[in-house]
Amino acid sequence: MKNTYMKATIGLYSNYFLLGMVNIILSSNMASLTEKWDTSSTMISYIIAAIGFGKLLTYSGLGVLSDKIGRKPLLIFSSLFMAVFLISIPLLPNYMLAFIFAILAGVANAAMDAGSYPALVEIFTKSSGSANVLVKAFIATGATILPFIILFLSENELFFGYAFFLLAAFYLLNMMLLLIATFPKVNQVVISESGEQLDLMPKYKTEPKILREGLALIIIGFTSTALFTVAQIWLPSYGQDAVSMTNGQSVKLLSYYSIGSVISVLFLAFILKKRVKPTTILIVYPIITLVIVAIILAFKVPIVVIIASFFLGFSTAGILQLAITLMTEMFWMKKGAVTGLVATASSVASVVMPIVTGMIAKSGAINYIFIFDGFVAVIGILAAIFTYIRYNKLTTNYH
Repeated sequence: MKNTYMKATIGLYSNYFLLGMVNIILSSNMASLTEKWDTSSTMISYIIAAIGFGKLLTYSGLGVLSDKIGRKPLLIFSSLFMAVFLISIPLLPNYMLAFIFAILAGVANAAMDAGSYPALVEIFTKSSGSANVLVKAFIATGATILPFIILFLSENELFFGYAFFLLAAFYLLNMMLLLIATFPKVNQVVISESGEQLDLMPKYKTEPKILREGLALIIIGFTSTALFTVAQIWLPSYGQDAVSMTNGQSVKLLSYYSIGSVISVLFLAFILKKRVKPTTILIVYPIITLVIVAIILAFKVPIVVIIASFFLGFSTAGILQLAITLMTEMFWMKKGAVTGLVATASSVASVVMPIVTGMIAKSGAINYIFIFDGFVAVIGILAAIFTYIRYNKLTTNYH
C-alpha cells in the first residue's frame, strides 16, 4: 500500500506544507500590498477574511462532491486554483479583483480539505488519526519557513511577488504529481471469497447518528478552532496589557505557541499509533487548555505566560484533525460530506470568534476574552465526553 499510494501521500502533505505559507503570505506582505492597491491594512485583513468566507460557503457542497466524483479531481482543482490565486495577487491592478480572487482561494482551500482528509483515511486505514494529525505539522512547518523567504527578498531588494510566484510554481508541480498519483477507490469495501466484509472500518453495535455522535463532533470542530483562534489573536495583546510585557516579548509568545503546536502533532502522531484512542485526546487536550487559561488569569507573570503559551499551542493542536478522523470513521460511507460538516463548523469559528472577542475587548478588560475562552473549552470538554461515552458504547473490540 505504501508503494501504491506513495505519490498521493507526498502530494497531499506537500499541499498542506504550501498551505501553511499561503495562510500567512498576505499578512506577511501587508505593507507591500497596501502600497500597491493604495489601501489600508484593515482592508487587507478583509481580503484575508474573504478566504475564510470562500471556505465557509463551499465546504459542505465540496464534501458531497468529493464522495460523488472522488478525491483526486478536487485535489487537482485545489492545486490549480491556488496557483492562479498566488500568481494573480502581486499582478492585480485593484483591490476589488484581489477580494474576488481571495474568495477563489478559499474555495480551493475547501476543495483541498474535502479531498485530502478522506483520502488520508482511505490510504492509512490503520493509522488514520496519525495521518490526519500530521497535516497540522506540515502546515506549521510551512508557516515557519515563509518568513525566511520574505526576509531574503526584502534584504536583496527583490520584488515581493516572487514569494507568491515561487509558491504557485510548487503548487503546479505538485498538481502534476497528483495527476499521475494513484488513489484508493472512494469508500472502498473489500469482500473475501467467503463473502465476509474485510474493510478496516470499525464495526458498530448500532449505527452512529449524525444528530447525536455527529453533532458532538461538529461542536468539537467549532470549539477546537475557536480555542486556537483566540490564542493566536489575543496572546500578544494579553502579554502587553495584562502582564506588562514589551511589544517584542509579547509577539514572541506566538513563537512559543507555534513550537508547542508542532511538538504536539508529532507527539500525537506517535501515541495514536500506540493504541491511544482519539476520543481520549479529545477530552484531555481541552482540559489542559482550560487549566492553562486559568493559570494565566491567576498568575500574570511573564515567565508563567511564556510557558503557558507553549502549552496552549500544545493543547489546541490536532484536535480538529482528530474530530474529522472520527467523523469519517463513524460515517465512512460519506467521508467527504461529513468532513465538510466539521470543516464548516471550523470555518464558522474562524469567522465568528474574531468578531465576538473583538466586541469583548471593546467593552471590558482583555481578561474577559480568556474567561470566555475558558467557557468555550468547557463546551468542548462536554462534547468530547459525550463522544467518548457514545463511541465506547457503539464499538466492539475494534481497538
